[in-house]
Amino acid sequence: QVQLVESGGGLVQAGGSLKLSCAASGSIFSINIMGWYRQAPGTQRELVAVKASGGMTNYADSVKGRFTISRDNAKNTVYLQMNSLKPEDTSVYYCNVKSFGPVMREYWGQGTQVTVSS
Repeated sequence: QVQLVESGGGLVQAGGSLKLSCAASGSIFSINIMGWYRQAPGTQRELVAVKASGGMTNYADSVKGRFTISRDNAKNTVYLQMNSLKPEDTSVYYCNVKSFGPVMREYWGQGTQVTVSS
C-alpha cells in the first residue's frame, strides 16, 4: 500500500544539474532509510545515495561531492540534488525505501531516466 512517485528526471548537458524528488504515500514506519539507486544499460543496480531517518547518509564514491541527498520527513519525501553531472551519470534512477517496522519492508519507485549529454 506504499507507492513512491518520482519526478525531476530528464535530459541535461554535462556540467549541469538536476534535482530528483520521490514522495512516498502510505504507511512507512518512522525508522526507515530512503534513497536512490541507479541502473545503466548492462550494469547492476547500484546504490547512489541513501539517508536514514536518524540522519546517517551513504554515498557512492562516484557521486561524493557532486550529489546531495536530503529528506523532508513530514512529507515522506526524499530528494537528490545532482550537480556537475557527467555522461557516466546517465542511468535510470530508482527511489527506494526500507521501512523498519515489525518486519522490514522495501519499496521501489518506477524509475526515472536521467540522461547527461556530452
